[in-house]
Amino acid sequence: MSRFWQHFITNGGEDEVPASPAPQPVNDGDALDAFSRVVVNVAEKLRPAVVNLRVGKGARAGGGSGVLFTPDGFLLTNHHVVDDADKVRVRLNDGSELSGRVVGNDPWTDLAVVQIEGNTFPFASLGDSAKLKVGQLAVAIGSPLGFESTVTAGVISALGRTLRSVSGHLVDNIVQTDAALNPGNSGGPLVDSHGRVVGINTAIIQPAQGICFAVPVNTAKTILPQLLKHGRVIRGYLGLHARQVPIAPDIRSKYVIDQKTGIEIMMLEEDGPAQNAGLWIEDVVVSFAGKPVTNIDDLQRLLTQHPVGMPAPVVVIREGRRVERTAVPGEYPSPVRG
Repeated sequence: MSRFWQHFITNGGEDEVPASPAPQPVNDGDALDAFSRVVVNVAEKLRPAVVNLRVGKGARAGGGSGVLFTPDGFLLTNHHVVDDADKVRVRLNDGSELSGRVVGNDPWTDLAVVQIEGNTFPFASLGDSAKLKVGQLAVAIGSPLGFESTVTAGVISALGRTLRSVSGHLVDNIVQTDAALNPGNSGGPLVDSHGRVVGINTAIIQPAQGICFAVPVNTAKTILPQLLKHGRVIRGYLGLHARQVPIAPDIRSKYVIDQKTGIEIMMLEEDGPAQNAGLWIEDVVVSFAGKPVTNIDDLQRLLTQHPVGMPAPVVVIREGRRVERTAVPGEYPSPVRG
């Protein structure tokens, strides 16, 4: 948030305003200047941490973007940018080109980690995508169609979308933005007005305009430890797709539920762990393994932490009643590329 807006918001009502003369409205030009300053500041802060990635050679060459998140050369990008490559070419904002090693990738979330040698790189801070609000400023930086360090701005258009990744798996809780993206933006950061990464840009819908998607950064933060340690994500899976929904106040009071939201099951995979545990479509999951589930990120994090094959209690709200079942998470099967 710019100092202009911070002062405008925090001081509104705090200072005694005289009855006369009436306060002057904010000039449209001033507001535009404030917006511009925010975008300029974000661009200046983030562009040095955004890189261009190249994979393969000749007619089979491909590429995308990435964002450094540590000073010692670790960067986030999309799985579909690096694909099955072990090595990639990384071009920094200053034009220098280095060799990068693919440390780990996860086709399910379309995320990957690459490392370049060194310990003095500019890097971005990872934000909290759970705090995103529809309508807030969003800035995308990347290399669309080979035009490196391109900056576009827009807003967060919607939250909680579901998108089919390149592996064919449905990725929940996707962030939708109208910040313009094109081929080559994939793997680059979506950032907030403070310059914090809130998503990794992953997809566009062609020929639609202004409908672009990013994997929320909280999903990345959940799987990063395993990508860095194992090169892949060993995660439990229940075989369900869900969306975040509010829990009615009377239900929360009746069953002493502190949280205000849970996740409603929209689809169950045939013979999956959730179906075999007796969960139903329209059940609202409120806890897993004794820990609250307020959104998709919570469940994904808990399934990543919970040992595969170990039974876990699942508490749901079903038609106004509290129901508990026991589920045995399986391990995600290896994705099959189509």
